[in-house]
Amino acid sequence: MESSIGSALFPLHRCKTLHLLRHAQGTHNMAVEKDFKAYLSSYHFDAHLTPLGWQQVHNMRRHVRSSGLFKELDLVIVSPLLRTMQTAVGVFGGDGYTDGITSLPLMVENAGSSNHSAISCLNCPPFLAVEKCREHLGVYPCDKRRSISEYRQLFPAIDFSLIENDDDILWKAEVRETNEELAARGVDFLNWLWSRKEKEVAIVTHGGFLRHTLKKVATEYHPFIKDEVSTSFENCELRSMTLVDKCAFGSYSSSTDYPGKIPK
Repeated sequence: MESSIGSALFPLHRCKTLHLLRHAQGTHNMAVEKDFKAYLSSYHFDAHLTPLGWQQVHNMRRHVRSSGLFKELDLVIVSPLLRTMQTAVGVFGGDGYTDGITSLPLMVENAGSSNHSAISCLNCPPFLAVEKCREHLGVYPCDKRRSISEYRQLFPAIDFSLIENDDDILWKAEVRETNEELAARGVDFLNWLWSRKEKEVAIVTHGGFLRHTLKKVATEYHPFIKDEVSTSFENCELRSMTLVDKCAFGSYSSSTDYPGKIPK
């Protein structure tokens, strides 16, 4: 009887490495530990990071540099909300920004009530804001974004060009996106990644988005792997995974394969 094969081979040019990072602790995360109804409070509109959240960011920043990950990144994709952008630029951004530098800062001083110094975009990967990787849409003010015009003032070097509407037209005050709808949007986001040429990508997003998207993706995995993939993320937790192009969404050819014959 033939034994089953528990591993899989896949063409390298049809694989990407994704470094999935949930944002650090936001004011809403701290508040709901005491009262779940805090999610409904307008005080936490577009929640920003807490002092503990910034400590988590600085710890993660040291990790991505000491592990060598920082040097490998081609792109940082970020959900356009304060807590995710603060986390993204704090972890993957350059060093402190000083006046006189010709390039724009990734984050201006005290952006989003952070009491944090400005962050430079020098010697770091490009940052791209993408709405497809936002948290559940609707009802909770913490998940409603500000206008892109305001974000551009706070995060001048983040690329917001893929966001079509200045105001947040996706968030509805009385309708909350279902888990199934969020998971479908997450799968669409992963498929969209194949339109990008970058191979090593950091994605700074939200706990609900990660949990429901990865649970959907891992439906047919071995139970052990399913748990490993879809277990809920803690604040500022990072997991690295390989994204495989099973349906030929990407159109890029291999840069290392070579035909085994003498060319004419």
